[in-house]
Amino acid sequence: MLKNRQLTMNNHSRSRKIFLKFCYFSSIILLLSCKTETTKADTNVTQTTSINKGKNEEKTGTKRIVFFGDSLTAGYGLEDVNDAYPGIIQTKIDSLKLPYTIVNSGISGETTAGGKNRINWVLNQKPDVFILELGANDGLRGVPLTETKKNLQYMIDAVQKKYPDTKIILAGMQIPPNFGQEYTSEFKNIFPSLAKKNNVALIPFLLKSVGGIAELNQVDGIHPTKKGHKILAKTVWQILYPLL
Repeated sequence: MLKNRQLTMNNHSRSRKIFLKFCYFSSIILLLSCKTETTKADTNVTQTTSINKGKNEEKTGTKRIVFFGDSLTAGYGLEDVNDAYPGIIQTKIDSLKLPYTIVNSGISGETTAGGKNRINWVLNQKPDVFILELGANDGLRGVPLTETKKNLQYMIDAVQKKYPDTKIILAGMQIPPNFGQEYTSEFKNIFPSLAKKNNVALIPFLLKSVGGIAELNQVDGIHPTKKGHKILAKTVWQILYPLL
C-alpha cells in the first residue's frame, strides 16, 4: 500500500516536471516567434529607407526621389545596396551638391500587382520625383498584358492624384520571347504607350547595354553585377538629371 502511494506521488512529481518543461519551451518558442516577426518588420522598413552612404536617415530640407521597383532596384545579389543603381545615383547627386535624397523602395520578386498593393503606403510621404520600375516579373511569368498595363496605370494615377506636381519617370523593360513574339512585342510597347498617355518621362529600356551581356550580369543571367549597375545608373541619370 505504502509502495503504491509512493509510486503515485512519484508519477505526479514527474508529470508536474514535464508540464513545467512544456510551459518553459512554449514560452521560448513564443518569444522567438515575436522576435522573428519584429525582424521581418525591420527588414521591410530597411527596404524603403533613404540611401545616404549607408545611413538610413534623410537630410533635413532635402527633396525626395523614390525608386519604386523590383529586384533590379533593390540590388539583388549585391553585397551592398548602395552598389545598386539608385545608390550610385545618390553618390552622383551628393557630388553635385543637389538637394535630393533617394529612397530605395525596391523589393525582389515584386510584380505590378504587388506594387499596386503597397503604393499607397509608399505615398505616405511626398516624393518630388517618382521612378516606377515594375513589370519585368510580370513578363517573365506570362501575366496577361492587360493586367500589367492596368496595374501600372493604377500606380501612375495614385501618384498624380495625391501629388499632382510630382515628376514621374517610367522605366521601360523588355523580355525574352519565352511566350511568343507577339507577347514580347506587346509587352515592350506597354511602357512608351503609358508614358505618352500620361505625359510622363520614359527610360526606353532600363537594361540598355547590360541585358544579355554575360560579363555584366550575375550567374543567373538576369540581375546586373556591380559593374552592370553602374551602366544602369548612367541610363537612368540621362532622363533623371534634366528633371532635377
